[in-house]
Amino acid sequence: MAPTPDHGLSPRLVPPGPPTKHQLALMIWVAVFPTLTVLNLALGGWLHTLNPVMRTFVLATVAVPIVIYGLMPQLHKLRARILALTTSR
Repeated sequence: MAPTPDHGLSPRLVPPGPPTKHQLALMIWVAVFPTLTVLNLALGGWLHTLNPVMRTFVLATVAVPIVIYGLMPQLHKLRARILALTTSR
């Protein structure tokens, strides 16, 4: 038996489009600021012996994968849930 068309009667989950520049900027800030704060607190004793360029290199090398692979996917999912809630009302 073939599935019947829903004719718009059942709700469909439509993935949201890409974030606007402003949404993306906020999402990046929400991911980067706490990550850098925690890294500075955790590694501060060791990092203070390095010159500023090396300190920045170490922080960026550790922070970028955390943000890109760990936090941003979660923030994109959260954004999708928020948009689904606001558009379903």
